[in-house]
Amino acid sequence: MRAVQQSAWGGTETMALVEVAEPVPVFGEVLVRVMAAGVNPVDVYTRRGQAYNRVLDLPFVNGWDVAGEVVETGYGTTRFQPGDRVFGMPWFPRAAGGYAEYATAPARHFARMPEGMAFTEAAALPLAGLTAWQMLVEVAAVAPGQRVLVAGAAGGVGHLAVQIAKARGAHVTGTASAPKHAFVRGLGADEVVDYTAAGVSAAVRDMDVVIQMFGGRAGLEALECLRPGGVLVSGQAAWTPGLHERAADLGVRAVDYLVDPDGAGLGALAELVAGGRLKVHVDAVFPLAEAAAAHDRVAEGHTTGKIVLAVGGHA
Repeated sequence: MRAVQQSAWGGTETMALVEVAEPVPVFGEVLVRVMAAGVNPVDVYTRRGQAYNRVLDLPFVNGWDVAGEVVETGYGTTRFQPGDRVFGMPWFPRAAGGYAEYATAPARHFARMPEGMAFTEAAALPLAGLTAWQMLVEVAAVAPGQRVLVAGAAGGVGHLAVQIAKARGAHVTGTASAPKHAFVRGLGADEVVDYTAAGVSAAVRDMDVVIQMFGGRAGLEALECLRPGGVLVSGQAAWTPGLHERAADLGVRAVDYLVDPDGAGLGALAELVAGGRLKVHVDAVFPLAEAAAAHDRVAEGHTTGKIVLAVGGHA
């Protein structure tokens, strides 16, 4: 099968379209013909050797977001049958090999795609969607009437977090640059703050929950947006020295977070999509052979929604 493989950690010159052996599903797994694969910032960091490379080996096939069709099931697998259209975030942060024509993983790392959803849209949803869902629902337990701040509300995780928080009945404030305010309001945000104009904490106060995907100074400043006892859920705590100490000083909580593969969570996202309460925005689609260009686009840091690779036919 075709796959985009790396022989070293580094720039996009390490990525090459090659022929590799097709994987074989073992007990409890499914073999999925990948029609589309999402591209996430973590893919870029991993390619550079800046993320979870301690659990990865070279040569490496990047990518964790996949959508496609089940073509074979391993012994004992009853969750899916050949022909089922599925999407998932298998194995994260261990290698999943998403930038390839086939992938294998435990059946419970996938869920059925909503009826009528395109493969390119489904491939854009798993990692960012599960991140938003788990942060808001499983960690912060967002309830109706609570005030939620979503940092980077036009980005991959952010634009889904706004919609999920609204579906939970929250009052949502999002941060975004001025040109993206209309997009964020269109997602359902009650308020939008231009993070480039002034410090966010000067404009936003008394939040119950902050969803933060940025580290460093921005992560520390986000703590100041919380009410006493409020919680910040950080996807970048490891890159925010002093986060927990500063939270204690302010009388708030900071929670470290890393997304998990979760078929049940994917099913919940699929229900929101089917009910018209969640829509993933695909900013651009690149062919598999242009994965390096897709990485360059993501690395610019200004993507609205998600970037996707078209892998198989009918994406």
